[in-house]
Amino acid sequence: DHHDHRSLGITSLNKAFVIGIVLNAGFVVAEFIAGFWYNSLGLISDAGHNLGDVFSLVLAMLAFRLAKVSTILVSLLNAVILLVAVGFILGESIDKLFHPRPVDGDAVAWVAGVGVLVNALTAWLFVKDKEKDLNVKGAYLHMAADALVSVGVVVSGIVIQHTGWYMMDPLTGILIALFIVYSTWGLLRDSLRLSLDGVPQGISYDRIGQIISTTPGVDSFHHMHIWGLSTTEIALTAHIADMVEMEQIKSELKCRLQKAGIGHATLELELPGQPCQKEPCH
Repeated sequence: DHHDHRSLGITSLNKAFVIGIVLNAGFVVAEFIAGFWYNSLGLISDAGHNLGDVFSLVLAMLAFRLAKVSTILVSLLNAVILLVAVGFILGESIDKLFHPRPVDGDAVAWVAGVGVLVNALTAWLFVKDKEKDLNVKGAYLHMAADALVSVGVVVSGIVIQHTGWYMMDPLTGILIALFIVYSTWGLLRDSLRLSLDGVPQGISYDRIGQIISTTPGVDSFHHMHIWGLSTTEIALTAHIADMVEMEQIKSELKCRLQKAGIGHATLELELPGQPCQKEPCH
């Protein structure tokens, strides 16, 4: 199974990630340029949203292949850049609501239409592997949701073209900006917590302590520290005082912790009454 995961990662999926990243990055640049050229905040905000996709694909690829702390930093960078972009989009949109300017609805609809295709095609790249890995499933769902966001921009372009109601453009920009904030907030909070070495979301310190202390043979524990190795992996270190069945207790504990979501446990076992090695060595 482990072998399958590696070979899967290096061949078809790797290609899917690379194609997806290149496709989306190229489209983001084109959509930003088109947004400025056609004076459309709908397109600029959609490009900001698609930029989030490029980051999420890079993140998923890193998590899938490396699972290093770099995934935490990428997600933090992703969240910060997106929130800065949102500030710009909201400022411009509010200005445009008060001073509406003509927008070429036809061009907006066509460019966003290409966006629907790019997102749908990228989602399709991950369809067959989406049940094998959580990161792949995340990438797939992100792309599918994005195709819908781009459909919204297409609709706004068509409405503008047929009614001349130019306010539709900044309104679309504001809606997408709010959607970016909503989808990025959790990422910002979790990546900040992980980069500050906090206990990851969904892991209860007390519950893990209870799992350790109720394991047969364990006398007591101390010096427990839980932190995120990456956005997908959790590590723990602890000192365990136990009776004599050290190896048996260690494997039982690791098994119980794995079920509780902690894949990397480093346990130092001590005999009851043995002093904990805190004093400096002489």
